[in-house]
Amino acid sequence: MRMEERLSTNSKWIATVASIWIQCSVGTTYTFSIYSSTLKSTQNYDQSTLERVAVFKDMGGSAGILSGLLFSYVTLNHHHHQTRTRFLRGPWVVHFTGAILCFTGYFLVWASVVGLLPRPVPVPLMCLFIFTAAHAQNFFNTGNIVTGVMNFGHYSGTIVGILKGFVGLSGAVLTQVYKTVCNGNPSTYILVLALLPTLVSLLFMSHVRIYGTNSVDDKKHLNAFSAVAMTLAAYFMVITVMENLLTFSLWARIITFIILLLLLASPLRVAITADREDAMTSPKLSTPQQDPLAYHELADDESKVTAAFDDKILKDEEDMNLLQAMCTGNFWFLCIATLCGMGSGIATMNNIAQVGESLHYSTTEINSLISLWSIWNFFGRFGAGYGSDVFLHKLGWARPIFMVITLVAMSIGHIAIASGFPGNLFVGTMIVGVCYGSQWSLMPTITSEIFGVRHMGTIFNTISIACPVGSYICSVRIIGRIYDRVASGEDHTCYGTHCFMLSFMIMAFVAFFGSLVAFLLFLRTRRFYNQVVIRRLQHSSTT
Repeated sequence: MRMEERLSTNSKWIATVASIWIQCSVGTTYTFSIYSSTLKSTQNYDQSTLERVAVFKDMGGSAGILSGLLFSYVTLNHHHHQTRTRFLRGPWVVHFTGAILCFTGYFLVWASVVGLLPRPVPVPLMCLFIFTAAHAQNFFNTGNIVTGVMNFGHYSGTIVGILKGFVGLSGAVLTQVYKTVCNGNPSTYILVLALLPTLVSLLFMSHVRIYGTNSVDDKKHLNAFSAVAMTLAAYFMVITVMENLLTFSLWARIITFIILLLLLASPLRVAITADREDAMTSPKLSTPQQDPLAYHELADDESKVTAAFDDKILKDEEDMNLLQAMCTGNFWFLCIATLCGMGSGIATMNNIAQVGESLHYSTTEINSLISLWSIWNFFGRFGAGYGSDVFLHKLGWARPIFMVITLVAMSIGHIAIASGFPGNLFVGTMIVGVCYGSQWSLMPTITSEIFGVRHMGTIFNTISIACPVGSYICSVRIIGRIYDRVASGEDHTCYGTHCFMLSFMIMAFVAFFGSLVAFLLFLRTRRFYNQVVIRRLQHSSTT
């Protein structure tokens, strides 16, 4: 009985549930539009100043190098220091840092909006506040994602897809909190952003730990978590459609919010079932996992014929730090592909409303497109992680090929938006949204496989900087310049397919160029996948 109780409160399944709940509360950067107008009016900012603040929000949400370095430090030292400083080691330190940043940043933004700080707050200071608040998301993401990969190294794509999927849905979760708890008050919502992610992370961070065992039923229970994520996404899709067709009364919002809370609680049942089955499983069927911080090591009794080649690969690729990774071509190929995919994806997301207006879409249709984007984003994040794992395990497909496929599809989506045919935005944003979300699952997983998991947090957060860089190039240098050139009138507005056609055709080329770079990455790494990654998976399945 004691063993079952211990497992029910201290296992990698409970760690996964804790990570899921934290992820569901920390996607604060996705809801900037809810309070941006209030921020603008209370501080007397013009539109260009507000855009500058938004840029710092994007920078804070993407510049996660510090979170990666901190995670590497507290987890690496955790294996070497087991005495006095053990309490100060582990992923919880990363979450705690994120909680401090989140509360500090959003509390100061709230204090600025409600007048606790003298108005208007200087723009550089407001940029610092919003940067600090957004920067917290990197610490939460790193603490959860890298811990998940370490706990489920054989199904890294699936666990990354699940966790990235939930953070993608967190924007929808927080929007429901805004509508139900805050009663549509943006100022109150900013205070909620300071408190909710902070309290959730502080409450559950002690359960997010690194464990060292594999179970034969890992895939089965991860599939159960996947089913929960899919159910939640379907629920949000239904709610989104209903909200754009009907006006919800307060009691209807309360009921839908209660259903949402019940769905968010359901991962706990999956964890309890997994713990119970693991406790009943024979010890022979639950094997120690290879040290997750020595992720690519193979068994000593492997064939000597291939061992020499593998040793060379392992020496070149295993557990690189950031500087070592940056000296490889694979790092820069992955950076360029990420820049092309995420940059053009964010540019599309940021301009959905303006493109819709130029094509004479109704306000209801535009709101539906914006709401559905987060759903397509989720399906991309989850589907790419889960699907690439299936093809890797079943058919031996190297994961970078999925980056190639999704970037080609994204190019097609951009062409659909540029074409201007009836309903083009619904088709185009669905394709681009799914493919954009896919990059957020594929990039961290590929990083862990070709550079090792030891410094994964630092490396994939560095590569993520390509996201705002690509967004700036596509949004400002391409879409902004071309739109200003074709717009007419004093209000600089444009109507018709010509307004964005050239911009999205250029972004289609950008995405296609990214697919070519990703294909080069696939060619460079497919032998490594065949000789190391796949053989390691096969070896683990036979032990």
